[in-house]
Amino acid sequence: MRNGYAVPIERRHGDDMRRPNLTTLEYVLSKKSHTRHITLIDPAKQDANTAADRAMVAVECGSSMIFVGGSTDTPDEVVHSTCKAIQEAFELRAFASSQDPESDESQWHIPVVLFPGGAHALSPAADAITFMMLMNSKSRRFLVGEQIRGAPYLEKFGVEALPTGYVVCAPGGRVGEVGDAELIQPNDVELTHAYALTARMFGFKILYLEAGSGAENQVSEELIKSARTVQELTLVVGGGIRTPQQASLAAQAGADWIVTGTLTEDAANLEELRQRIRAIVSAIEMD
Repeated sequence: MRNGYAVPIERRHGDDMRRPNLTTLEYVLSKKSHTRHITLIDPAKQDANTAADRAMVAVECGSSMIFVGGSTDTPDEVVHSTCKAIQEAFELRAFASSQDPESDESQWHIPVVLFPGGAHALSPAADAITFMMLMNSKSRRFLVGEQIRGAPYLEKFGVEALPTGYVVCAPGGRVGEVGDAELIQPNDVELTHAYALTARMFGFKILYLEAGSGAENQVSEELIKSARTVQELTLVVGGGIRTPQQASLAAQAGADWIVTGTLTEDAANLEELRQRIRAIVSAIEMD
């Protein structure tokens, strides 16, 4: 039992068969000629089977990673059931593809990664976790407190940690409010560069610039460019990106990965979701 919830310690079968030559971190850090796309699925906003259906559509349309998380108060059991459903769906699709010479089985060998609101939202069914410090938080809880609570369980589960510096930019949304963040403003170019340098010096491999879920405005291009000057970091950008044009701006500014979540939640059906993600992926692969 943890935080009142019972989470079984179980790992998926066939872990060693997924991306056999790469850890999840190596996969994330590997350089590509174009920006890659992450679909964020909030387990609080649909049931596990719907989440699995949406994740499969996302991968079919070119998403290269699935994040599970987002809401600050989602319990372990809901996060776990969502991760498990997505993993099982991927495994079934991978097996079906392996039986068809014209199909690409490797399409389904992508990571399912926790993007947690805190130590209460973990699952042993995930491949990895964005193990984050909310660098511009004024609260010890989000600098190191939640991490200390979660680390022993992640070690026990065998979930790979992706060392991530997390910086919330204006408007910030709910994450900025809950995380007690001193928001980075669009003209804080030098400050963003200083955060990127600090992340590198701490040993983080990933820097995540976040505008907040459903934000009216995305992270400023100038802030992305400033962070991009620290070449040793893999740069993830999310929040407020709903259109191919917005995604293209972030990609051109230097993002290695683009995260979208709200456009998945707002899609009326799977066909609309398919069209939206294809358009986003096509836009960033052209840059």
